[in-house]
Amino acid sequence: MKTKEQVPVKTQKGTAAIPERLKVFNTEEYFAVLATDDGHQPYTSLLAYALSPDAKKIIFATPKKTRKYTNIISSANIALLIDNRSKRKKSLMETEAITIIGMAKPVRKGKAWDELAKIFLMKHPDLEDFINSPATALMAVDITQCIHVSRFQTVSVLNYI
Repeated sequence: MKTKEQVPVKTQKGTAAIPERLKVFNTEEYFAVLATDDGHQPYTSLLAYALSPDAKKIIFATPKKTRKYTNIISSANIALLIDNRSKRKKSLMETEAITIIGMAKPVRKGKAWDELAKIFLMKHPDLEDFINSPATALMAVDITQCIHVSRFQTVSVLNYI
């Protein structure tokens, strides 16, 4: 008989290798939840994302005529949540989540856009027409902090600046 693992009631300091966990999530998870500031209240959106090879940027695309795009133009401060809960339905203790805090901005067409679009399309080739549409903005998030939570309350933090 399998014994139930005790869910901790206190937060513990973690030692997760966050860049490596980000890379694993980038391989296994295709979507993230984006939080933006919508006039001093939070607004969330589900989106497809990709991680840059150096694990310092998140790339995503959005139509320009959306609330999330307007919110980012108004305030570049964002948070993204990536997690593996769908793979751990019955085990809270095995679920991991990473909150990414950073500054988002649209990327102008040119060399940087081409490089970031290539990274994004390697992960999401089915979105090629979408990101090439004039109505779509390719967005880059410069990561400033990552907070990794595992085992329900084991928290690791990595500051990029």
